[in-house]
Amino acid sequence: MSIETARDNYKWVALSNTTIGILMSMINSSILLISLPDIFRGIKLDPLSPGNTSYFLWILMGFLLVTSVLVVSFGRIGDIFGRVRMYTLGFAIFTIFSILLAVTWFTGPAAALWIIVMRIGQGIGGAFIFANSSAIITDAFPADERGFALGINGVAAIGGAFLGLLLGGLLAPIEWRLVFLVSVPFGLFGTVWAHMRLRDSGIRKRVKIDWIGNFAFAIGLIAILMGIVYGLQPYGGHPMGWTSPFVLACLLGGTAILVGFVFYELRVESPMFEIDLFSSRAFTMGNLAALLLSLARGGLQFMLIIWLQGIWLPLHGYSFARTPLWAGIYMIPLTVGFFIAGPLAGRLADHFGARPFATAGLVLSGASFLGLQALPIDFPYPLFAALLLLVGLSMGLFAAPNTSAVMNSLPANQRGAGGGMLNTFQNSASVLSIGLFFTMISFGLASRLPKALFSGLTHQGVSSQTALAISHISPLGSLFAAFLGINPMQSLLGPKVLSAPGVHAATLTGQRFFPSLISGPFGHGLRLALLLAAALCLLAAVLSWLRGAVPVAEVRKISAGQGVAPDEMVDHVAREAALALPGAMAVSETAT
Repeated sequence: MSIETARDNYKWVALSNTTIGILMSMINSSILLISLPDIFRGIKLDPLSPGNTSYFLWILMGFLLVTSVLVVSFGRIGDIFGRVRMYTLGFAIFTIFSILLAVTWFTGPAAALWIIVMRIGQGIGGAFIFANSSAIITDAFPADERGFALGINGVAAIGGAFLGLLLGGLLAPIEWRLVFLVSVPFGLFGTVWAHMRLRDSGIRKRVKIDWIGNFAFAIGLIAILMGIVYGLQPYGGHPMGWTSPFVLACLLGGTAILVGFVFYELRVESPMFEIDLFSSRAFTMGNLAALLLSLARGGLQFMLIIWLQGIWLPLHGYSFARTPLWAGIYMIPLTVGFFIAGPLAGRLADHFGARPFATAGLVLSGASFLGLQALPIDFPYPLFAALLLLVGLSMGLFAAPNTSAVMNSLPANQRGAGGGMLNTFQNSASVLSIGLFFTMISFGLASRLPKALFSGLTHQGVSSQTALAISHISPLGSLFAAFLGINPMQSLLGPKVLSAPGVHAATLTGQRFFPSLISGPFGHGLRLALLLAAALCLLAAVLSWLRGAVPVAEVRKISAGQGVAPDEMVDHVAREAALALPGAMAVSETAT
């Protein structure tokens, strides 16, 4: 077998394995969005109890928080000790914690804490996978084919997030533990396959690990994310907790630590976060564009699920037991858009450059958000599906070209750290986005829900005194009720009020009353959030265009190892040398 054939065989092995890893991780990170109602019922935990609100948020956001904190560090460790070794370790860790989640035997708060801790363990494995998969692909593919390869990987990442919604809707009603068990066969297969077939062909950089920088970055980011989580909860008679001293201390303290982290990284000999990489305009603008898009779309997925599962589907006659499955089904156009646009955009970017496709994707994303905010809450589904398809197409159009451009801007021995930085920006922004969307919608609910509740309750025969007391329900609590398919009127009113003369108990506890009541206030907050998301996309489009254009001829020169920067030449030679080794040939022949 020739060296060229061996290289061609290996690159597909690398792509297929990393795609399975990314797909598995992202399915598992989103499958909870649909499955939480069944999980809370399965562990016998009342999600609307005030003391249980934090469990809901940490189960939902813990995985993203951990990957956001660790992905840069693990990318750096991959640069030092070998990307394939760290990637394979991540596969194994993720699989172990998936098994531990599936065998949860506790109930109540103990079960919720167990799930949170095990999700953190999954996040550690996911961070190893996220941090090193792009670098493995970049090492395996020549520069003029990376866009297509990273496009496949990117579609797995983003499309997997939406496939998780469908799988959660299918599996959770059967048995909630299946939502964790579904990733175990892929994890076992992927771990063994990665160990046997993948090899390190990148350049290792033997430096000391920046433990102080790692610790400071982790503490700063965790503090900010904790501030967001607890800022969403009621405090001191207020519907939100943004005035809480603890929340303010987390937000301000975390920001101060991260600012100090930047100054420290500029002076340390072997930094965790390569600040110097931002001297590249392509790297800087690509990261900023990805951050802004993640900030715009991270909370969108959650809000669309609330919109469908908590309001639209019940209004159209779907029982609460059926809404998780149908919410996933009705989100399919979004996934289809990703699968169509991702690989195609990557291939086109390889030939015509990344900038026009990435920028066009951001502009179309902004336009699709504007379209969604113009819809009525009780929308006609064909129009909603068309807008979801446009969202999927536009984000798929952006993902692969942007990732390819960012990774191609990196020196060969910094791809693990650089890829980790890109993932950190995206994951952190996704968590921030959930907090941002929640906050804006909660403000909308806080301003309009009390009046709507008071009017709705009194029209159904509830006394003014009782209606006034109940009308100040927590906005976050009402959102959770909608999301989990729960009508809180039964518990809020109680049997005494519901059995009182003149009270229309059947209407109050029926399927349509609560969704109809919150639809107006929810729509007000959602429109504000979508307008902000559209503005963020358009700003990201400007930054994407400012990255500058790299001539396609230069990309092809990089692939051929001609007229390129020294780091790229070293990487090209290293790949050729690795492929010529007997061990590498054996792996490639086995792959054939």
